[in-house]
Amino acid sequence: MAFFLSMTVIGYVQAETPPDGGKRGKPHIVFLITEDSLNYDAHITIPRFAKLLEDSYGYRTSVLLGKGGHASCIFPRMDLLKKADLLVVFCRRVAIPEGQMKILKAYLKDGKPLIGIRTANHAFTPFEQPEAGFEAWPEFVDSILGCKNRGYGPVVPGTEVKLVQDAVSHPVLKNIEPTQWHSNGNVYLVAPLLDDSAEILATGEAEGNKQPVAWTRLAGRSRVFYTSMGYPDDFELSPFRQLLLNGIAWALRK
Repeated sequence: MAFFLSMTVIGYVQAETPPDGGKRGKPHIVFLITEDSLNYDAHITIPRFAKLLEDSYGYRTSVLLGKGGHASCIFPRMDLLKKADLLVVFCRRVAIPEGQMKILKAYLKDGKPLIGIRTANHAFTPFEQPEAGFEAWPEFVDSILGCKNRGYGPVVPGTEVKLVQDAVSHPVLKNIEPTQWHSNGNVYLVAPLLDDSAEILATGEAEGNKQPVAWTRLAGRSRVFYTSMGYPDDFELSPFRQLLLNGIAWALRK
C-alpha cells in the first residue's frame, strides 16, 4: 500500500500532510467510497485514480472509506466535505449518521458540484432499516442524479459504449478516443431519465437494449455528472479515464 501514501486516504491509508504542503490553491476533491463484494472494487480503483489526479493533474484528494454495515455506515472525517470543491460518490446502499447526512445535504444546497460513479445510483438506499441515529436518502437518485434505478442488464455480454454524436462538442467528451469501446461491466437500466433537460453524453447497449451511461444535469445550482460505468477494469481504459477527467474539470468549471 506504500504507493498510496502521497495522497490522503482516510480510513484506509492516511497521509499526515496534504501533497501540496497544506496550501489551498489546488481544488480539493472528496471521494465517498465503500468496500463490499458488490461495489466493484471501488476501494482499490478510486485510491489509484485519486493518486493519478494528484500526481498528474494538480488536484488534492481525500478518499473517505466508509466503515460499518449497510444500515450503519460511518465515513471518517466527513467534515472535510464542508470545504471541499467537488464530491465524488461511489458507495452502495448505505445509511449514514444523521449528522453526516446533514453535511452532505448542506453541501448540495450550497450549489457545489457532484460526480456519481456506477453504484451512486443506489448510494444511500439500503435494503435494511437504518439503525438508530442513521439516515437513508433514496431520493438522492431522483433529485440529484435525475434518474431511477430500474434494474440491471445481463452480466455476460458487458456493454458496448458509444459517445452521443450530437453531444461531441460537450467539454466532457473532449479528447476521448476511441468514441466507441467495450466495457466488461453490465449496463444499468435507467431509461427514461427523469430530467428531460439532462444532456446524455454516452449510451451503452447490451443485447439490443440501449441505455444512457453518462450524462450531465443541474440539481438546483449544483453541476452533476453521473456515469453508470466504473467496473474495475474500466479504469484501465483510456476513454473512460478521460471521461472522468473531463467530468471533473466540467464540474469544477475549469
